[in-house]
Amino acid sequence: MRRRTGGFTLVEILIVVVILGILAGIVVPQYLGATEDASKKAAVHEVQRLRKAVEVYLIRHGGKPDVDEGDRTWGSLLGVGDYLKSAPVNPWVGGENAGVIQFGEGPDDAYQSDYGWIYNDETGEVWAGGFDGEDNPLPKE
Repeated sequence: MRRRTGGFTLVEILIVVVILGILAGIVVPQYLGATEDASKKAAVHEVQRLRKAVEVYLIRHGGKPDVDEGDRTWGSLLGVGDYLKSAPVNPWVGGENAGVIQFGEGPDDAYQSDYGWIYNDETGEVWAGGFDGEDNPLPKE
């Protein structure tokens, strides 16, 4: 007389593994786009925060802040007053260049990863790198 122990058969384990694989195949693709969406929204939030800081600075001081080209060189906007507590980074660009400021006269026309921000030194306008003029992300190629 053989006693049956309380284990699972190989067939039962395979059925469970197949069901888990099907569920993973349905759920995982939904989460893959979540990171990309979050970085787009965070970049839009950061550029809006920068624009507000520049605007407040213009009103209080009657002139533009002393911003320089380079990595997180927001000059008088950082650490003084209520403008910016820390240098913003552009998560849509990501990487080591996410905080780099480049002078320019308008937004990007194609995605790039060389700089995170575009600052117009003459007008004080700010754009997020890798975004168009309406703050829509440009597709990564």
